Amino acid sequence: MFESVLVANRGEIARRIIRTVKTMGIRAIAVHSEADADLPFVLEADEVILLGPANPAQSYLDMEKVLGAAEKTGAAAVHPGYGFFSENAEFARRVTEAGLVWIGPAPEAIVQMGDKINARNLMEAAGVPVAAGTREPVTSLPEALIAAEKIGYPVMVKTAGGGGGIGMGVAVDEASLEKAFDQASRAASRFGGEPAILLERYIERARHVEVQILGLADGTVVALGERDCSVQRRHQKVVEESPSPGITPELRERMLAAAVRAGEAVGYRGAGTVECLVDADKQDFVFLEMNTRLQVEHPVTELVTGMDLVEAQLRIAAGLPVEIPRGTRGHAIEFRVYAEDPKRFFPGPGAIDVWVEPSGEGVRVDSGYAPGTTVTPFYDPLMAKLCVHGTTRAEAIERGRAAVAAFQIQGPKNNLPFCAELLDNAEFVTGDYDTGLVSRMRP
Repeated sequence: MFESVLVANRGEIARRIIRTVKTMGIRAIAVHSEADADLPFVLEADEVILLGPANPAQSYLDMEKVLGAAEKTGAAAVHPGYGFFSENAEFARRVTEAGLVWIGPAPEAIVQMGDKINARNLMEAAGVPVAAGTREPVTSLPEALIAAEKIGYPVMVKTAGGGGGIGMGVAVDEASLEKAFDQASRAASRFGGEPAILLERYIERARHVEVQILGLADGTVVALGERDCSVQRRHQKVVEESPSPGITPELRERMLAAAVRAGEAVGYRGAGTVECLVDADKQDFVFLEMNTRLQVEHPVTELVTGMDLVEAQLRIAAGLPVEIPRGTRGHAIEFRVYAEDPKRFFPGPGAIDVWVEPSGEGVRVDSGYAPGTTVTPFYDPLMAKLCVHGTTRAEAIERGRAAVAAFQIQGPKNNLPFCAELLDNAEFVTGDYDTGLVSRMRP
């Protein structure tokens, strides 16, 4: 095992990684911007390096500064967390070229899965189900109109690169396709390069279910169960749970097996996630994309498996074995606590005057902030992840209600009222919901 890890991230995920790194007796190195100087992850690291101003392009996304920090501190390994450089193949290459250990998959795997069209074609060749869609990038509206006619409306329109649901839209006819294509093209241009667009058959009553995989150091790929991520606003996840209440045991087995095949197809190493869309009525699924990093919602899997996925990442990167649990236990739910308006979901940053986290049996909070700190407008507004675990889904929901009510935040706006509302929503409580749930709650 290496002696030191530089965490190339910020906020709650940097703090989460630092916790495990220090528990394992490894030196934890943090990098930070001027805006984050007083956040808990900076204070809890063994060594810290100031990267630069609040603007991510001048700090967390300045590759030379981050690599320079690793060299200056003598870091032996780099953990990217999620976001920022976590799925940047060039950064991964630069880390390994500098003689450091990259805690993630090989750059080649990142490239293969980073382009949704390439990933889709690769998965189809590996025997993983995919939706009817385009095999080549669509770069013009006339091409999109022809493709949509062939696929059949409705179609999902999205960028071939990027993530987080940015630029995604649904088209039901030619007029709405023109609008969705323009939206996706503009989103693609923000990632740089030509507007490469992917069209796929849209599943009307879909659940978003993903499988956590681990590619072990010996080449084996294992699946650690699934997470249901269907509670979304603007195609972005808000609440996740495991196991999914919307799939049968038979479908679960097929999805886990397909996820393993997906990992094997790219020689995957480390923690990754195979995301799928599930037709809730037909109890069938198709491949959506693969995230070649640790997910925001990884605590859900940790709670039902008893594993520490960050520790597993470190051990795999060091070429060491990982003990894989047999099956899962109980039910877990994660609520993303955002600094945002609970009605319209617009960001609402500000100074934190009161911050009291809930506690108790089955309650876990992964937070990036503390009283007296400030949620700035420069980064994602995620403040914390409130996670609950119970022997049954009903018990997890009850613990969720109590924990949401006990979580006190004053200063920035927050979405805890939405979480409380969701926990009393009949669709969510029964488990019979889909990705349209939030839009029905906020018409």
